[in-house]
Amino acid sequence: MVASNLVLISNAGDVGRTVLDQLRAQDVPTRVMVRRDDARAAELRVLGAEVVIGDLTRPETVAAALEGVGRMYFAMPVSPDQLLAATVVASVARERGELDGLVDMSQMTVSQMTATSTEESDQQRLHWLSEQVFDWSGLPVVHVRPTAFLDNPLFTTLAARSIRDNGTIALPFGTGRTSPIAVDDVARVVATVLRDPAPHIGHVYELTGPRTVDMNEMAEEFSRALGRPVSYVDVPLDRWRTEVLSKAGLPPHTEQHIATMARLHRENRYDRTSDDVERVTGVPARTIEAFVAARRDFYLG
Repeated sequence: MVASNLVLISNAGDVGRTVLDQLRAQDVPTRVMVRRDDARAAELRVLGAEVVIGDLTRPETVAAALEGVGRMYFAMPVSPDQLLAATVVASVARERGELDGLVDMSQMTVSQMTATSTEESDQQRLHWLSEQVFDWSGLPVVHVRPTAFLDNPLFTTLAARSIRDNGTIALPFGTGRTSPIAVDDVARVVATVLRDPAPHIGHVYELTGPRTVDMNEMAEEFSRALGRPVSYVDVPLDRWRTEVLSKAGLPPHTEQHIATMARLHRENRYDRTSDDVERVTGVPARTIEAFVAARRDFYLG
């Protein structure tokens, strides 16, 4: 039996929505799962996607969403339900036996974790466990592990605010190095795999920007992109968490994850690079300077 090329996108967040745009541009049939039939769902239909209402933690709605599907993109927002959703999807998909490719959105930190490591966030631990579940399931899985996103509010909204106010990027990363990646580049990898999963099954792709930088070097890239001086101000982690993060109104699980990411940056756990974006898609990941330059008006207001 020839596998269906219908793709189920289980989360139409930043990466999922961009994956949808890229697949539809190449006439790949897509179905998107959403939790509510609202204006966002209507917008997805306009883009040419079939929309189904469902919940990744409920097997009956996952089974309905997978009807006729040959390929799936699994992703969750930061959530304590990450492992439950992965287990439900793996169980239902294995029972159906119709997938020829499942792309699991994980995190780069997983590659540095063990079964007993404790320095990571609760969310990162859930990603580690989710990968184990997918591997044990025997499904044709591809794990995608991006580093921090350039599109993250740390490097966009918060950076833009402080750049406009006083020409600085204020974060608690110390002298740690980082290699953030753009959502568009991660989506290109995911879409490439979903179009033709067979060559990628069993692979783990670690996705980073083209080079690692410390925060002073990042500020230099911002300066070149914006045509104005930008400098880095190192904020003590406890103060940043109290004065900035705790005022964002995030759920405790999400706040703990972001605070841990900041600490791991400070401990230099994000000092890693990979050329997997270019190896998979044929096009290298974009630089910080290119990302910022394309959004110059956003940063300068």
